[in-house]
Amino acid sequence: MHELPEKSVQRLGLPRHRPDAFNAPRERRGEAHTHNASERILIVEDDYLIAAEVDAALTEAGFAVVGVASSADEALALTASQRPALAVMDIRLAGERDGIDAALELFARHRVRCIFGSAHNNVEARTRAEPAEPLAWLAKPYAMAALVSVVQRAIRELRGV
Repeated sequence: MHELPEKSVQRLGLPRHRPDAFNAPRERRGEAHTHNASERILIVEDDYLIAAEVDAALTEAGFAVVGVASSADEALALTASQRPALAVMDIRLAGERDGIDAALELFARHRVRCIFGSAHNNVEARTRAEPAEPLAWLAKPYAMAALVSVVQRAIRELRGV
């Protein structure tokens, strides 16, 4: 899914950028965590509508979404403060660095691995991302059921089950 053109955003009354509350860690949004730390997921996606859909699907599936980042810098900050088990990562992000840069740094600094969900999953992207040891790749557009299934498998892999 692509960002909506300015006219569509205005016509539909959608925000141009995700509200600040959407970017905040869950604790600041008043949402309780009922899951153990190994099920904590970070979403790194700069498209507000996709991020909201991923957030809803993962939450409904019982995962604790610790936050949504739209840039590599936000992803690093949220990872440092929220300690997710893994990140669902888009490649094209807001800012100068892309999702592969973010994934490499998340892995190097925090040992957090990613599931890439992106339309950009060619050989070059996969080769660049290899040092981050991605858990999976999902080609956009993907069904939320497929994402949930991949996240469930990734959590089992991280637990060594």
